[in-house]
Amino acid sequence: MKGILLAGGSGTRLYPTTQATSKQLLPIYDKPMIYYPLATLMQLGIRDIALITAKDSQENYFRLLNDGKRFGIDLTYLTQDKPNGIAEAFIIAKDFIGNDNVCLILGDNIFYGTNLHKNNKINSNIIYGLYVKTPERYGVINFNSKNEVTEVIEKPQKYISNYAVPGIYYYNSDVVDIAKNLKPSNRNELEITDINNILLKENNIEVILLERGVSWFDCGDAKSLLDAANFIYSIEERHGKKVGCYEEGLYDVGIIDKEQIEKYIETLPNSNYKNYLINNIHNKHNNLLKNAMLF
Repeated sequence: MKGILLAGGSGTRLYPTTQATSKQLLPIYDKPMIYYPLATLMQLGIRDIALITAKDSQENYFRLLNDGKRFGIDLTYLTQDKPNGIAEAFIIAKDFIGNDNVCLILGDNIFYGTNLHKNNKINSNIIYGLYVKTPERYGVINFNSKNEVTEVIEKPQKYISNYAVPGIYYYNSDVVDIAKNLKPSNRNELEITDINNILLKENNIEVILLERGVSWFDCGDAKSLLDAANFIYSIEERHGKKVGCYEEGLYDVGIIDKEQIEKYIETLPNSNYKNYLINNIHNKHNNLLKNAMLF
């Protein structure tokens, strides 16, 4: 499976902060926002990732992440000229996707919890539904009298349900052709909701409701940014483990080994982040050795 990390858009709701930088490069507590969705893809074991950005910010992303090869992954950089909608990502990345299945995650969406990673099925079209307090801000799932999903309604003006579709989606390669045939919405965008509704009509997509175990932040405005930062701070302070540390995620799923990550750590400037990686990887390695000696 390939991954797409969509970090385009103009970030107008965060003006003037985003006047000089991309929204997804803003800090969420102790890391750039882009680290969190990237870490989610790592936890899913996805190594081949297309990062879609605005042209004027691509150099900054490359400076931050490079080509990924030092981490054992491949990053391909693609450009979204204008914020023409989430679904345009599949058109932009059509050559990258080829005949593979793809997971698209939004660069301003932060997920925390294990259920998300347990539920992915690499050969299926899948979207999630998550209970939220303010569903009118998102694409909302509509249910019939039998509690079956009938459609997704984008930012409904009246109450539909409390289940919103968060910004992570799984599709097979047919999604490229579906996206190509979409018509722009009233917002003049190619809507991901339209793709999901086409697949729902064809009975060709699974909707998984995430009851508990997953926290989700859509960091599109200043309050959401603050809420997410406070949440990350609380989790890290309580458990002593960093959230969104994608290097650790690569090590955990076996994409890179101890020697590789130690060489990478040597290139980092002195910082709390470097010290965390040194201490945590060292402790994990020692625990593995101890467990091996038990058998």
